[in-house]
Amino acid sequence: MSNGIFKIPTPLNEPGNSYAPGTKERETLKAELKRQSNIVVDIPVIINGEEVKTDTVKQVVMPHDHQHVLANYSQAGEKELRDSIEAAIAAKEAWANMPWEHRASIFLKAADLISGPYRDLMNAATMLGQSKTVIQAEIDSAQELADFLRFGVDYANQVYQIQPDSMKNIWNRTDYRPLDGFVLAISPFNFTAIGGNLPSAPAMMGNVVVWKPATTSILANYYFMRILEEAGLPKGVINFVPSRGSQVSEVVLTDPRMSGFHFTGSTSTFQTIWKNVGENIANYKSYPRLVGETGGKDFVFAHETAQADKVVANLVRGAFEYQGQKCSAASRAYIPASMWEKVKAGLLEQTAKLKVGDVRDFTNFMGAVIDKAAFDSITSYIEYAKASEEAEIIAGGTYDDSVGYFIQPTIIVTTNPNFKTMVEEIFGPVLTIYVYENDKLEETLDAVDTASMYALTGAIFAQDRGAIMHLERRLSGAAGNFYINDKPTGAMINQQPFGGSRGSGTNDKAGSVFNMIRWTTPRVIKENFAPTAEIAYPFMDEE
Repeated sequence: MSNGIFKIPTPLNEPGNSYAPGTKERETLKAELKRQSNIVVDIPVIINGEEVKTDTVKQVVMPHDHQHVLANYSQAGEKELRDSIEAAIAAKEAWANMPWEHRASIFLKAADLISGPYRDLMNAATMLGQSKTVIQAEIDSAQELADFLRFGVDYANQVYQIQPDSMKNIWNRTDYRPLDGFVLAISPFNFTAIGGNLPSAPAMMGNVVVWKPATTSILANYYFMRILEEAGLPKGVINFVPSRGSQVSEVVLTDPRMSGFHFTGSTSTFQTIWKNVGENIANYKSYPRLVGETGGKDFVFAHETAQADKVVANLVRGAFEYQGQKCSAASRAYIPASMWEKVKAGLLEQTAKLKVGDVRDFTNFMGAVIDKAAFDSITSYIEYAKASEEAEIIAGGTYDDSVGYFIQPTIIVTTNPNFKTMVEEIFGPVLTIYVYENDKLEETLDAVDTASMYALTGAIFAQDRGAIMHLERRLSGAAGNFYINDKPTGAMINQQPFGGSRGSGTNDKAGSVFNMIRWTTPRVIKENFAPTAEIAYPFMDEE
């Protein structure tokens, strides 16, 4: 029995390390990279806290050195998926009834483990398994993951404090219960932090979870699962089941007890899942909550009053950091003709300086794209542009997968604002630019708003305040995260809650109270301290 209303520790964004030459963190991380490069991890399925080995074993390799095996993992089949559901349901009552301060403590402890003793472990696993440079790993698997946990606890606490008004003799209360069944979480490869947040956010609110991590990020996700266990997460609350997506759809998605789905991935996958849920809607015991962040075709729009050097720097970072494999990556840009020659010169100069290679070499700005399928897809767009009369490749356009899945940062200039690479999500280091005439501002803004099905992130650059106000209004529906004089990437928990609409998802804003409230099914309680004994009402009296 708890006799206190406890104050949650005030969260602060986790500070980042520089990893500059001569720093202690650089030394210890390099040692951890070497250690992990020299071992092969055996990753089991984890159901009800128990390790499960299966007959189907797959490999985890370094994208930048694809013959180097980092881990072997067991792939869950139908039996393991069904067992994970039963384990979750069995753990549900005890977890939902655990006092809030003890649930919160587990995730706060996990955040301190990640940002402290296991920082090098998580960063090295993310670098090697997902081919992130040291800075991209640091902001992901150390800073953002810890932020998701600490701020998630704070957001949950804020939800619990949203209570109704009462009146004389009446006390009204809201009990924020977890959803009625279990939550299915399917996470992507590109952010270790998202992989951690998708199962943990519902779990914070008292839900139990079946978690299918992306197999190309499984190493860092596995370590996160182990950290949660060390932090005290009870058995069965989150079940770790690497598996085939099609089998998850067949077994887990159709289970009548599925009450929530937390997803980050492709738009086509989310739409297929939404359709499947609709087809099975009569079989569920409740209406499943569907929360998804999907694709993006994120823009940078430069006004004629923009500063060209700032446009250049933010285009290079926004388009090519982590090989363009961010949902928020700048992939299309609109540059006024009056500024184009200066921007072009800057882009060519700066892009030529970018080194691409093994992320263990800290002088590299980019690593490899995640796997062969991504490599083939991205390079097909490059070849399409090469063959088109509407496009010209002015930088990059070369690639090589003999050692790692390396693609040079590529810049395409098109004469068609609806060119294929201006419209379709590529998810790689490919930036397409449309140069517009200064007097065609409004027509170009129409193209920005309508060319793509997505509305995730976008950025504008301008110095004139009137222009900024105009662009902000005109593009109000084009991006869920809108940036003024900044690149369209790098959203931070508690500063820029992240998510988009249209084809980019349900816009439930990961890293905010809006996402956390989706994992509750509130019960309102009215207590009458002085119940009436009367039946008749005064209006019934005779005059």
